[in-house]
Amino acid sequence: MARYIQLSEHLTQGELEKRYRQAHSGVERSHWQILWLLSSGKRVPEVAEVTGYCQDWIRKLVRRYNAMGEATVSDKRRGHAGRPRLLAAKDEAELKAELESAQASNAAWDSVQTAEWMSRKLGRAVGANRGREVLQRLGFSTKTPRTRHAKADQQAQDLFKKNMA
Repeated sequence: MARYIQLSEHLTQGELEKRYRQAHSGVERSHWQILWLLSSGKRVPEVAEVTGYCQDWIRKLVRRYNAMGEATVSDKRRGHAGRPRLLAAKDEAELKAELESAQASNAAWDSVQTAEWMSRKLGRAVGANRGREVLQRLGFSTKTPRTRHAKADQQAQDLFKKNMA
């Protein structure tokens, strides 16, 4: 017969239920519900069926709660600023000045050129996709013409456009 999971005595069953009912975040509410159901004697398979979480995650949540208490129940996805920017603010300002001067002289910078500039500045390789992201964040776009098909017939295209009008 399967063993019951033991919860540490951080909070009573009533307090766990209260936290479950008062939680504003959906993820946090589910975590409190899991702990409350386990404290009321339910087994992991039953709790998994009721909440929709897998049994392994429920066990991980309980281990985390037992080890560190109620502070670990919150939604850990919130409050992350994300990946740090590659360029410092000073470097971004310098790049923006270069892009503005290039735009004033009708020289088009694309994502590859931007990435090469960033690579020289950072001393490591930077992909073209990062160059495009920085261009967009600074309010610029890649101003490169569309590629033309190698076998395109310009006369046939002109005739088609003439007949469409």
